Amino acid sequence: MEGTAGVSGRRVADESMLDDPEAVASHDPGGMLRFTASAGAQVRESAALAAEANLALLEDEGRPRAVVIAGIGTAGRTGDVLATVAGPRCPVPVIPHRSAGVPGWVGAADVVIAVSASGRSPEALGAAEAAHRRGARLVAVGAPDSQLQSVAERARAPFIPVPRRAPARASLWALTVPVLLAARTLGLVKVNEADLAETAARLDADADRCRSTAESFVNPAKSLALGLAGSIPIVWGSSPLATVAARRFGDTLSANARYPVVAGALGEAGRGRVGLLDGVFGGLVESTRDIFADADEAEPDPTRLRLVLLRDGGLNADDDTDEPLAVEERRADAVQTLAERRGVRCDVVTAEGGSALERLASLVAVPDFASIYLALAHGLDPMAVPAVTEMKELSNQ
Repeated sequence: MEGTAGVSGRRVADESMLDDPEAVASHDPGGMLRFTASAGAQVRESAALAAEANLALLEDEGRPRAVVIAGIGTAGRTGDVLATVAGPRCPVPVIPHRSAGVPGWVGAADVVIAVSASGRSPEALGAAEAAHRRGARLVAVGAPDSQLQSVAERARAPFIPVPRRAPARASLWALTVPVLLAARTLGLVKVNEADLAETAARLDADADRCRSTAESFVNPAKSLALGLAGSIPIVWGSSPLATVAARRFGDTLSANARYPVVAGALGEAGRGRVGLLDGVFGGLVESTRDIFADADEAEPDPTRLRLVLLRDGGLNADDDTDEPLAVEERRADAVQTLAERRGVRCDVVTAEGGSALERLASLVAVPDFASIYLALAHGLDPMAVPAVTEMKELSNQ
């Protein structure tokens, strides 16, 4: 079929192949596991590149009225990370923006951070051009020698180069760190060198735990992938920070493993989506399977939900009450109890670390690897996503 080169895979996951390093390597010719394992190195390299950029230009006009982070896909997630790390007590609004151009109110009092791994996404380019026209301060983050760098140079704005060594979805940390450091220059976040070092170390440690040579029973990413195999995943985050990680896991499950997924905030789920546990894919729905049928002729078990709960017990440094934590923890306990009562299996990933950035890393790293192992178990190349290429060609992007 035209346009589907590289599309393959099996309906039922092969659990045994994940414990065969040679089979894993052969199914990952593009090196997605290797790129994902570079997350710690991305933090260090991007911090060094940001230090070389002339971010001091941002300070000349003082604190902005608002900060808009323009990008789409993984680049767009950087805005979510910044908004969450900045927290509810941030002195100015932090607004992720995923459309071309910028909001109509953006002007000279504002800052626009345009992010694109390739340096050519229409959303980032349109936002950078619009910021320049309106006199807003601009920061650009993307591939060196790209169209985005040209716009930044024309606007005499800081540009932070991010070497394009991996697909955008495997470059979350390379794109996020420059955004955070630009915001730090503006006085919006308190991210210091120790936070970056601890985050990089956390990502390195999780990459080692999730390495392809670690067997499934000791590899948390392989265990998570095998638990999700054949299911409809629901990923909920118990806090704003964990919700960013949940939506990130939804992104990677869709792109790497080609799985449909529901992802979002646990608080919002409690207002309606938790009803999924009672639906036809829940654990208590009566099966029509004939237990006396011949094993070779019996229909396979129906697809079921699998809940992944990302829990974050930490608080932002600016929070002065334990009440938000108490509410989030009670909700997380409640949904685990509901899942157990309805026979829906639940995996829990709990945040670790001191800073918000390190806790986020601890919630993102294992799920990132799990999405790749799930693809490999189905015989899919996690790097090649022909539908993405076709869509870009069909829409002339």
